[in-house]
Amino acid sequence: MSEEILIIISISLIIFTSPLISKILRLPTITVEIILGALAAYFAFIVEHTILELVAQLGFLYLMFLAGLEVDLKKIMNISASIFRKSIFYNVILFSLAAAGTFYLDLGYIFIVILPLISIGLLAALKKEYGDVEWIRLAITVGLIGEIVSIFALTTVTAALEFGINFEFYKTMVLFTLFLMFMVFIYKLFHNLIWWYPEIKALLMPENDHQEQDIRLSMSIFFLMIAVMMVLNLKVAFGAFIAGTFITTFFEEHNKQLPHKLEHFGFGWLVPIFFIYVGSSFELDALLQEGLVAKAILIALAMIGIRFVASMLFIKEMGWNKFFMLGLSHSMPITLLIAVATIAYDNHSITQFYYYAFILAAIIEVLVVMIAIRILSHVIKLDEGISSN
Repeated sequence: MSEEILIIISISLIIFTSPLISKILRLPTITVEIILGALAAYFAFIVEHTILELVAQLGFLYLMFLAGLEVDLKKIMNISASIFRKSIFYNVILFSLAAAGTFYLDLGYIFIVILPLISIGLLAALKKEYGDVEWIRLAITVGLIGEIVSIFALTTVTAALEFGINFEFYKTMVLFTLFLMFMVFIYKLFHNLIWWYPEIKALLMPENDHQEQDIRLSMSIFFLMIAVMMVLNLKVAFGAFIAGTFITTFFEEHNKQLPHKLEHFGFGWLVPIFFIYVGSSFELDALLQEGLVAKAILIALAMIGIRFVASMLFIKEMGWNKFFMLGLSHSMPITLLIAVATIAYDNHSITQFYYYAFILAAIIEVLVVMIAIRILSHVIKLDEGISSN
């Protein structure tokens, strides 16, 4: 059997069985996909292949696009001033603690970006399981701002890692700033256009659509933004993120099912290939490397610890018995963590040892946090039941 056929069969089986296994083990599907990818590579069912790498890269870009779909600029603009200030300060604390720990332990600068990363992707899973409770609502609000800060920090640091602090870096950052200003202009222009001419939305995305025009438009914007990033020599991942944000901000009210359709389209086949590829790049023999597991546990604990400290800002809003739930819910940035680790490793900013450590830390975080939230939410319910009686 040829390598290509073996890879196709292996990926197909993993994509199909991952949700079933995740239900049995009560783990996020992403975690299962990474683990199965690592096992498939260990037994040589999946090997290095150019086409697999290309499809995985596309899956990564679509993952960043889905991360952008989580950010609705209109909702951010409606956040109360006090929560907005605290959300900004929350991120300042995260980055400050990460920087202090990085300098004290003499680690690479990339840790300053990686440790405070926030991604609200798995908050959707928590919302499905625990409902629209207070701490999840606040976690999503604060997480929206945190995810934007994380993306901006990622773009800046990756430019510094790729070019160094020189003319190319400053040129990249100037282009990045001009691009953001241009996007603000486009946002204002399009916002005014659809206010005066609301039929534009119906024209771009007809209600009785039998041609899947909404997905066609979304994919056009997705690839157009990637092309713009390539022309400007900026990170294409940021372009994919901006495309997702644009779709959610302008079209979610008109077509509420669109974000869900795009998520189903991505998580159904394209994004899993990226996570399977990430798992296949993780050599299970590496678990025997001296200090790898300990380093991964240390990274996971550090990420959870700094969020616990920062979440104390919201004691007034959530009380002493629930404030830590916000920090815990932000301690599973598995998508962005793996994305940043992949970029850093490709740019030779981190060694293979730390690349493996970050992937392992991402898995450990999900396992620890999911179990902790399940236990603590049960305790909180018991306390609230006793208090009401």
